[in-house]
Amino acid sequence: MTANPTIPYLSQDVLAGLGITTSEVVDVIEAFIIGKSKGTVWSAPKAVILPPDGRYMMAALAASDDPNLLAVKTVVLNPRNPDRGLPQINGLVTMLDSETGLPVAIVDGNWITAVRTAGLSAVAAKYMANRNSSVMAFVGCGVQARSHLQAFSDLYPLKKIKVFGRGRTNIDELCQLADDLGLSSEVCETGEETLKNVDLVVSSVTLTGPVDPFLDANLLAPGCFVAVTDLGVPWHKDSFPAFNLITIDDRDQEAALPHKLVKPELITGDLSELVLGTFNGRNQAEDRTAFIFRGHALGDLALATLAFRRFSDINRTC
Repeated sequence: MTANPTIPYLSQDVLAGLGITTSEVVDVIEAFIIGKSKGTVWSAPKAVILPPDGRYMMAALAASDDPNLLAVKTVVLNPRNPDRGLPQINGLVTMLDSETGLPVAIVDGNWITAVRTAGLSAVAAKYMANRNSSVMAFVGCGVQARSHLQAFSDLYPLKKIKVFGRGRTNIDELCQLADDLGLSSEVCETGEETLKNVDLVVSSVTLTGPVDPFLDANLLAPGCFVAVTDLGVPWHKDSFPAFNLITIDDRDQEAALPHKLVKPELITGDLSELVLGTFNGRNQAEDRTAFIFRGHALGDLALATLAFRRFSDINRTC
C-alpha cells in the first residue's frame, strides 16, 4: 500500500446513504468478536479525560489483520455545545492500514457511535431478549433512542413505544419516528411509569452532570430485556440484583477502569462470551436480563470497516 494523497472523508450524509442494514451491523460485530477469539482482532480499553468544567473526552482503539485496518475513535462531550448550535457530543474515527500505518479514511464519529451502540445492543438482545417482544420503552429520547428504535424495529415485532425524557423536541422526534414505523407511542410522566409492562427498555440519559437515580429494576416485567447505554447512571444500583443475568461489553476494559458499571459478582459475562456461547443469554422466558455497557472499540472498528468497504465498493463501480 502506498500513501493516498486524497484520504476519503465519510460524512454523516455519505454514511447514511450506504444502505447499511441492522442485520449487517449485527453480523459484522459478531464476525469481529469471533476474529478476536482467533487472534486476528484486538481492542484496548478506552482512555478518558474528565476536565473540571463538565467535558468528557474519550479515545478508543481497535485493530484487525483480517482485513488490515485500525480504527481510533475520539469523542468530546461538552454540555455547552447546544449554546453554540452544536450537538453535545461530537467525534471522529481515523482509520489506518494496520500493517503499514498509512491513513485509509476519516469517518464521522457521531454516525458510527449511534449505529454502533444500537448494534451492540442488538447483538446482546439476539441472545438475551424474547423474540416476540412488542412493547419498547425509552428513558432518554435523543440520538441513541432513535438509533435503537430504528434497529429494534427491524428485528422485533414492535407495536408500541413508551417514552420518558427531558427535552420536548427529542420526545416529539422519537414519537414521530415511531409513527413513521407504524407504531403507537405513549409519553410517560415518570420513569416508574415508563418501565411497567414493557418487553424491551433502552436507557440513554445524556451525561451532562450529576443525575439522581430514579429507575428501579424491580419494576420491570418478567422477561424484560434492558440495554443500559448510559453507564447505569439513572438506575438504582441496589436494584440490579433483580436481573437474572447481566452482561457487560468487555471484561478487560471493565477491569482496567476504576469506576465499575456493576458489582463484579452480578456479572455473568461479557459480549464476546455471550456470542461465543460461553453462557446462555436467557435460561427461561421469565428472566429479566440486562446489557450494561460503556461502548466497545471493537464495535467501532467493525462498523467503520463495514462502512469503508461499502463506500469503496460503490466508488469502484461508479
